[in-house]
Amino acid sequence: MHKTGTRAMVLAAGYGQRMRPLTLTRPKPLVEVAGKSLIDYGFDRLRAAGVEEAVVNVHYLPDQIEAWAKRQSAPRIMIADERAEILDTGGGVAKALPLLGDAPFFVINSDSFWVDDGTPALDRLRAAWDDEVMDCLLLLSPLARTVGYDGKGDFVRGVDGRLARRATSQGTPLAYIGGYLVSPRIFKDAPEGAFSMNLLWDRAIAAGRLFGIEHTGRWLHVGTPEAIGLAEAALGA
Repeated sequence: MHKTGTRAMVLAAGYGQRMRPLTLTRPKPLVEVAGKSLIDYGFDRLRAAGVEEAVVNVHYLPDQIEAWAKRQSAPRIMIADERAEILDTGGGVAKALPLLGDAPFFVINSDSFWVDDGTPALDRLRAAWDDEVMDCLLLLSPLARTVGYDGKGDFVRGVDGRLARRATSQGTPLAYIGGYLVSPRIFKDAPEGAFSMNLLWDRAIAAGRLFGIEHTGRWLHVGTPEAIGLAEAALGA
């Protein structure tokens, strides 16, 4: 059995429609902020956390993502091919499970990124993991520490770290910022084909097994071409 957090899934299959026209000719993970592609920021975090193997899923303009992957030396990259059907945030991970092994693994989005302050976020997720009580541990941010995000938050975190949906709970709203640590067991009885990870998170909430930690740095939500300038300003680029 692999150690917790030595493998990762990187979600890179989406269309990036809000990022048009930049994504008419390239996939959103390869859009650059301050001279570096979005997916490279994510892989910097994986390398720093000692991740040894990463699975990258592809659907939209997949050849460009595959060419990028061949240029990387570490971690070792495996491609999950979704050319035939895009599988959403849950189905994509479920399809890749045979490549991800039986230990808890990281999942990160490739179309946004965070800036660490102090102990890196992935190291904090790994340190906070408790396999006895957790099926999934999300990285969350207070809204004041986000850049380019105009949402109202996704979750509320209890004193024990358990999560509830913002819409149904009182408390300080926190935004999910595109990274988590998860046990493969959360995918037991998952649907076939495309589905959102929100389905499994809601099941985990009902079972008291969805947890979260607050990120101590900033999250740069690069959802539109206009948000690139905000992100670059936040980086001091």
